[in-house]
Amino acid sequence: MDNINDTSIQRKNKHLNVFERGQIQLLHNEGLTPYAIGKKLGRASNTIRNELSRGTVTQIKANKVVKVYYPDTGQAIYERNRANCGAKFKFLSCSHFIRFVETRFYENTHSIDAICGVAKLHNLFDVDKMVCTKTLYNYINLGLLGIANIDLPLKVKRSTKRKRIRKHKKILGRNISERPVEINDRSEFGHWEIDSVIGKKTKGEPTLMTITERKTRKELIRKIPDQTSESIMNALKILAADAGNLFSTVFKSITADNGSEFADLSTMEEMTGTRIYFAHPYTSSERGTNERHNGLIRRFIPKGKSLLNYSVDDIAKIQNWCNTLPRKILKYLTPDEAFNDELYKIQ
Repeated sequence: MDNINDTSIQRKNKHLNVFERGQIQLLHNEGLTPYAIGKKLGRASNTIRNELSRGTVTQIKANKVVKVYYPDTGQAIYERNRANCGAKFKFLSCSHFIRFVETRFYENTHSIDAICGVAKLHNLFDVDKMVCTKTLYNYINLGLLGIANIDLPLKVKRSTKRKRIRKHKKILGRNISERPVEINDRSEFGHWEIDSVIGKKTKGEPTLMTITERKTRKELIRKIPDQTSESIMNALKILAADAGNLFSTVFKSITADNGSEFADLSTMEEMTGTRIYFAHPYTSSERGTNERHNGLIRRFIPKGKSLLNYSVDDIAKIQNWCNTLPRKILKYLTPDEAFNDELYKIQ
């Protein structure tokens, strides 16, 4: 039964259907103008004019040439035009680019987006011989590439967690809430995040000290004897000695978590003038840049694997891979390139 109190509002930009085309024919034959027909159907007058133009054919009746609108003709032309709409399937025409993506993915272990971004940045392929990152992921989902979803490091691991901010039970130094805006918004160079990465949870096992620059994503990885504050401080002192007079300029601040290995970190302020901040407990998201890089390191050093199996050269290779990975957030520059650009400004 028809609902005479129907108050539904017609969605805008919806295409005409067969029934509406039949109504247009009847109303047009009655002599109504496109404006009047549009009012009755709840359509724009231009929509009616375009449909009449589309579906009108020339015929000869009684030895006279007449123009008649047929809804079937309008529908047929509409369907023909729709068949030519939408993005074209470019898989075959982009075969060289597809092979380039597959090779780079497995040889350099770069992300799909990084490979696509670098190809665009350096004009390695003509635009019409490439597809975008989204299309590449669609091809992977369809099984058209030699890359499977299980090969994508984050796709099968990503999960969301509710953000919680907890109060400090121990005060190691200045709270992260005191950081100025130029650190938080990454507008200023020289602000770092620090953490430690363990391999096997055994006493006496070596540890990695990782320190990441927030603006350029430059990553420094140092293998240290153990996860103690003494080892951390010795590694930072060596870093300060290597940087020389530039240390206080390049390392303006360091943000750490509340681990016991950073208990003496605040003494860096007296030694070098570098400002030290501590994140809230159990809030690794406040050091997201450094945590993200720790995740990259885990691609090479899984949890539970002893760091005794990795030489200093191995660690240097991992550091180099992190720093030569093109980043979308850096407009597909590598951290090394972005970091060198910043150093050039201050020298």
